Amino acid sequence: MSRSDTVKSGLERAHHRALLRALGLGSEDFGKPFIGIACSYTDLVPGHMHLDRLAEAVREGIREAGGVPFVFNTVAICDGIAMGHIGMHFSLPSRDWIADTVELMVEAHRLDGLVAIASCDKILPGMLVAIARLDIPSIVVTGGPMLSGSFYGRTHLGISSAAEAVGLYKRGVISEEEYRMVEEYSCPTCGSCNGLFTANTMACLTEALGLALPYTATIPAVYSSRLALAREAGRRIVELVREDLKPSEILSWKSFHNAVVVDMALGGSTNTVLHIPAIARECGIEISLDLFDQVSRRVPHICDLIGLGGRYDMLDFHLAGGVPALLTELRDLLYLDTVTVTGRTIGENIRGARVLDRRVIRSVDSPIHPEGGIAILRGTLAPDGAVLKTAGVPSSMLSFKGYAKVYDSEEEALKAVMEGGLKEYDILVVRYEGPVGGPGMPEMLQITATVAGMGLSDKVGLVTDGRFSGATHGLCIGHVAPEAALGGPIALVEDGDVISIDVASRRIELNLSREELDKRREKWKPKYKPLKGVLLRYVKLLGF
Repeated sequence: MSRSDTVKSGLERAHHRALLRALGLGSEDFGKPFIGIACSYTDLVPGHMHLDRLAEAVREGIREAGGVPFVFNTVAICDGIAMGHIGMHFSLPSRDWIADTVELMVEAHRLDGLVAIASCDKILPGMLVAIARLDIPSIVVTGGPMLSGSFYGRTHLGISSAAEAVGLYKRGVISEEEYRMVEEYSCPTCGSCNGLFTANTMACLTEALGLALPYTATIPAVYSSRLALAREAGRRIVELVREDLKPSEILSWKSFHNAVVVDMALGGSTNTVLHIPAIARECGIEISLDLFDQVSRRVPHICDLIGLGGRYDMLDFHLAGGVPALLTELRDLLYLDTVTVTGRTIGENIRGARVLDRRVIRSVDSPIHPEGGIAILRGTLAPDGAVLKTAGVPSSMLSFKGYAKVYDSEEEALKAVMEGGLKEYDILVVRYEGPVGGPGMPEMLQITATVAGMGLSDKVGLVTDGRFSGATHGLCIGHVAPEAALGGPIALVEDGDVISIDVASRRIELNLSREELDKRREKWKPKYKPLKGVLLRYVKLLGF
């Protein structure tokens, strides 16, 4: 008996079938698998404005294979548009609402299988959380990356180019005309932003987890081959239902380990430390911060991609062989026996794949950096850990000591940066921006990009209990825990305090005596923002 038989089989289901007939189904459809297509199409988000076409291609594939497709939609927030103002507080909470939306639709209508169509930062992770939670045959189709912009010989422009243009213009490095042209030409097509930011990182890790067909992560959004891939995914989901191949047979500790290995080799977004453990937890698997650091120490960073100050975009990565080529290069570091939605193992999927451009994907014997892209730091400033994208840190700043400049909100800190309030050896401390204090743990591309544009990314540090965009590079340490709203040491930092950072030893220290910290803690009072609606419910769900 299939799940959908609950609503379509038996004498007592006449009223269910009557409603299904109102959708246009005929008697012959009641013997076929019912497949949900969770599509986050919207014309408000560049990464999602074309997903309706992919959904139609998936529908065609499902029908060809003998299934009955049903499309429903989810929330989709563009982090780039939401960033730098109150909107960013809603981004991370949306991940959990997206997962809940998919769960509600699939469970209420007793669907047999699921195709998840998404592109951007929190939407794809939300879909993956739902897939792990529901544990019905599922496959992911991502929207694909945006092509890079160009003008007057400048190439590989993207969202980070536009963000950094603010600081460059403020410094007088570029003219107002060039500033305007960067804005106009940086994002020329639909798709997830062109570099290895959160959306494309998670798309690559979805392939590594085994939940998407090969090359799903890297085929550009505007390529017709993406429509063909979506149609293939539609056919494959019907086969998955008939084979009863569920996510619980694909998502194992080994497959999550593989995803972390790929993450480190890519030099991907630090947001993966939020998403991978959340997906794994739905499977009853614990992925700790320490695993990211352990893997990072033995897996080199080998992909020279935009997002870390690299030279190449996602199209270059695709033409170099994409994720299958990278997996081939990493094969000695992976569990090759993990099952995928193809019905074959990762090892079987990558047979015949090879690296086609060594400028983009280096060998493990000739890496860009000897260690992976993320480090987990601990110390008196972050007893429970903090996250650093090491692949984006200048070598001169791997050991750094500076003086705190403290701000209790992202807005205050950005204003100071824009007004030229930073100098060499400053460490910008931005607090009360964690999951509770933010709330919603906003990410801060605008601050980091402005710092970079003003020529300070190799001179100053940034420490926060919030998080950073995948486009961030420099000495930017986020996810500091405990956060300020919970009384973590970051709440006690004052202007002029000395902060020491040593990446090699994975330490971040607030250079104060225990006695001084105790005195400050006695005077400290928590700060909470007035909340309502979604953000109030989110904080309550966190237990506060």
